[in-house]
Amino acid sequence: MKWFVSQDVIKAPIQDILERGSGQKVRRCYQCGKCSAGCPMSFKMEHLPNQIIRMIQLGMEKEVLSSQTIWLCASCLACTARCPREIDIAEIMDFLRRRAYLKRVKPKLDAKVLLFNKVFLWNVEWFGRLYEIALIGMFNMFSLEFFKDFSIAPKMFLMRKIGLFPALKINRKEIREIFKRSHKVGLDQKDK
Repeated sequence: MKWFVSQDVIKAPIQDILERGSGQKVRRCYQCGKCSAGCPMSFKMEHLPNQIIRMIQLGMEKEVLSSQTIWLCASCLACTARCPREIDIAEIMDFLRRRAYLKRVKPKLDAKVLLFNKVFLWNVEWFGRLYEIALIGMFNMFSLEFFKDFSIAPKMFLMRKIGLFPALKINRKEIREIFKRSHKVGLDQKDK
């Protein structure tokens, strides 16, 4: 893959912005590739995690934010655990998703990935943790695939993989307050 990197791109502030916003030192990465080798989603990504880090080092903000890779990251922390330089790559991907959202950069991927992301976060905000039935129902409703995966639900229920009711032991009020503060911080950053 070939990229044209001009002086203006190299001088772009994305690396400094990312390091301040995420607390991760991308300058420390020496491209060993262990993050990409351990990533369970790498087969779907257009740029591997180490390539995203290199693109940040080169100042390629536009390309990074429009990449499907940052949205396909499962935040499983395999990359973070494998990094010999102790860089939290999953945190970098989270920061990049937030930045893409704030800058209204549309990724080059299926709209269902963005829909799933929004429904997932809404689900956690509302119920205090993941409530699978609501997640599946909302996603299917908004994606207009009402009966998608309907046939596997009884089997998952019988195997106790999903429950009919949400866990109510969690302080949902506290979780909603965290989301309110997060939205406020996001709006403040958007204004800057």
